[in-house]
Amino acid sequence: MLVKILYLIFAYLCGAVPFAYIISKYAANVDIRTVGSGNPGATNVFRAVGKKAGIATFILDALKGFLPVWFAIFIDDSFSYSVAAAAMAMIGHMFTVFLKFKGGKGVATACGAFLALIPMPTLIALAVFAAVFVFSGYVALGSICAAVSLPLASYFSGYGAEAVIFAFAVASLIIYKHRTNIQRLRKGEEYKFKILRK
Repeated sequence: MLVKILYLIFAYLCGAVPFAYIISKYAANVDIRTVGSGNPGATNVFRAVGKKAGIATFILDALKGFLPVWFAIFIDDSFSYSVAAAAMAMIGHMFTVFLKFKGGKGVATACGAFLALIPMPTLIALAVFAAVFVFSGYVALGSICAAVSLPLASYFSGYGAEAVIFAFAVASLIIYKHRTNIQRLRKGEEYKFKILRK
């Protein structure tokens, strides 16, 4: 039991590593919390620091969700324990102890965690994100649509109630974390990437 608890603490600490803050400081001596949207996440790093820094942040944020879930099976091979590890990693990212419990919005870390937990629904959600992002240019809108699609994809892929409920809970939290983006989208003030050009 002690080992299980310690591993969940490790999963939280793994998720809590603020790669957006670290990479921005290293690459440009920038406190990512003071530029752009102020969110310590991959999208803000991409805009404020650069493409390479943003991509590196996304990959590392996804890995800190994926790895704790992937290795949780060596501690306890139950699905419930993997869910617990995924939850702790995502909570660590969103409420990181290293940045006074003010972390990112959880999209990349959730992506990594769910790829290890329920891969097929996650790939569907990623496809939804890609389609919405390419045609709209809005990362936030793509993230919200992907979050909405995840519990639906989990249900229709045949996963049990535990997976569907967890996906719904995480999707709800991610949407809540995007509440300011939703307000900006409604006002037409959200940052838009120019993906499709005439």
